Amino acid sequence: MSMIAIPWYFAQKEMLSYFGFVYIVTNIIVLFWMPISGSIVDKYDRKKIFLVLTIIVGCTIGAVSYLGYSLGELPPLIVASVFMITFLNYNIHYPCLYAFVQEITEGKYYSKISSLLEVVGQFTTVIAGAFATLLLEGTQDGFLVIFGQQIYLGFNIDAWQIHEIFLLDSSTYFVAFVIIAFIKYKPILERKVESGNLIKRLNVGIRYLKQNKSILWFGILSYTVFLALLLEAFYLGVSYVSNHLQESGDVYSNSKMAYAFGAIFIGFTLRFVFKYISIPMAVMLMTLLMGIIYMTLAFSQSLLIFFCMMFFAGMMNAGTRIARMTYLFKNVPNQYFGRVGSVLFFANVIFRVLLLLLFTLPFFQESNNIIYAFIILSSILFIATLLMAKHYKTFDLSLSNE
Repeated sequence: MSMIAIPWYFAQKEMLSYFGFVYIVTNIIVLFWMPISGSIVDKYDRKKIFLVLTIIVGCTIGAVSYLGYSLGELPPLIVASVFMITFLNYNIHYPCLYAFVQEITEGKYYSKISSLLEVVGQFTTVIAGAFATLLLEGTQDGFLVIFGQQIYLGFNIDAWQIHEIFLLDSSTYFVAFVIIAFIKYKPILERKVESGNLIKRLNVGIRYLKQNKSILWFGILSYTVFLALLLEAFYLGVSYVSNHLQESGDVYSNSKMAYAFGAIFIGFTLRFVFKYISIPMAVMLMTLLMGIIYMTLAFSQSLLIFFCMMFFAGMMNAGTRIARMTYLFKNVPNQYFGRVGSVLFFANVIFRVLLLLLFTLPFFQESNNIIYAFIILSSILFIATLLMAKHYKTFDLSLSNE
């Protein structure tokens, strides 16, 4: 919920350039954090990692919320720090989650479990988006706006301040801690204890990818959709809604709901598609379609088209993520999974930082010039599609599509 609220908080204060700088710095920190997090995921008990993360992040956001109540209002830098902490948490949580799932799941269920993870994750996004709509904007004369439609609640709700949203968000981490603590499991895949320092253990993941170039190429190119989605989700989307569509925070948070509904839909259906089409082909087609979606957004100011395109964007991003994780589950040994994922994500972050440096230029915040950022991303997606087509045979041969 905080990750939906924070970008709009800076938009309301007309500080998007400041937030863009924060996002760049956060991603630069991620460049150093990802290799470390991947090594942590592969070395330590993954359930314990989850427990430590939830308690640290929950306490930190709770402390920031308390500060907000004490001061009456949080300084922008403190709000930005919550974004940084949560984003860094994402970058160890998800590698740990996927490695943990691979560790406890039989190979024949990889596609099904990848889809289920996406459905559950996006269902929580729908809930967070609905609450964010309510909390960011409140209601007007008892009416709540969802997808451009007014829904009468019968009572009025005032918009929450950002530190109040943080308090609610921090409580979810403590609930997660309790749930995780009661999880019981038996690993199917055994991991060997590796000796050596951090650098030595990181080199194992790099060496594995050098020896398996098809996995390296597939990992980098299949991340292109995620690259475009992250740039839209945490930076470009705010400018698009406020500057191009000239709409309010409810439209921004509703777009996250539309995205989540699309992700849920593909989560239920994609594994059946894999019976008729290979995973590399599915990723290639979805990357192409994501490029078309972003190009459509650049040339449209229709609210209906915007929500439809976000629904389809949710389908494409979730679809490529399910396909990518299924592919990696089947091809990468659990012993190296965290570090391999870190190396692939490292490359993605480098591209993200370079594009953020471009998109934070004042030009993109003038008038509705944000549409040119979407045109650039669309072009990158089309190029990625062509590169996938070039390497398609090696991708397909490296995977026995079950």
